[in-house]
Amino acid sequence: MSSHIDEANQPRMVDVGDKAATARTAKARSRIVVGNDVMAMLEDNELHSKKGPVLQTAIIAGTMACKRTSEFIPFCHPLPIEDCSIDIAVDRENQAIVIDCTVKVHHKTGVEMEALTGASIAALTIYDMCKSVTHTMVIEETKLLEKYGGKSDVNLPTT
Repeated sequence: MSSHIDEANQPRMVDVGDKAATARTAKARSRIVVGNDVMAMLEDNELHSKKGPVLQTAIIAGTMACKRTSEFIPFCHPLPIEDCSIDIAVDRENQAIVIDCTVKVHHKTGVEMEALTGASIAALTIYDMCKSVTHTMVIEETKLLEKYGGKSDVNLPTT
């Protein structure tokens, strides 16, 4: 039986009541290829668009989304996020923006979905704020890089 399906074959939230609260951390990455026109807007490690500072806004949007993940993903437990950090790096050579979102909590369930949501929404915010320049941007990937705490740890290659 699936953890999200009950005995009557109906969807349900997983009961984490008997699990121990532990320190849990997850890190996810999104990568968006923006191209020449968007990279031309780069000044002092910030993209400046008609809508304002793109990377700073993406950090705020990703953090807000991370805290509200349970509202977007069915059966995702609402978690008291203790820390959410979003780091954005500009990959000039590949005309891309790399967003890493790291989330920490002390709870009974992990924060992978919160990290993935934070990185994803930050990438979507970059797309939204730069679409007046070009629609050829591509969000190439969103992936989990690592998670610690709970039953198992995961540490995936970053390439």
